[in-house]
Amino acid sequence: MKQEKKGWRELPIGLAWKSGTSKEFETGDWRSDKPIWDAQKCTHCLICWIYCPDSAIIVKEGKVQGIDYKYCKGCGICAEECPPKIKAITMVREEK
Repeated sequence: MKQEKKGWRELPIGLAWKSGTSKEFETGDWRSDKPIWDAQKCTHCLICWIYCPDSAIIVKEGKVQGIDYKYCKGCGICAEECPPKIKAITMVREEK
């Protein structure tokens, strides 16, 4: 049985949706390109960690450990900001 939805005029005034954080919403499946981190090349400068808008760069004890693909949207900022002489992060097409 299909439930009828209320129109906007029937909603109570001051309605507020429950707030949340990005930890509750895994956004990695939005990605079309995927960053690949090369541990051998990485100098752990943490520039990728600073610029990542999704906090998807995993850092432990001051060193990059990888990329959290549950939250990485594949924007490529990490790969773009990785120093050109190092290029420890490259973007590849996401395979589903």
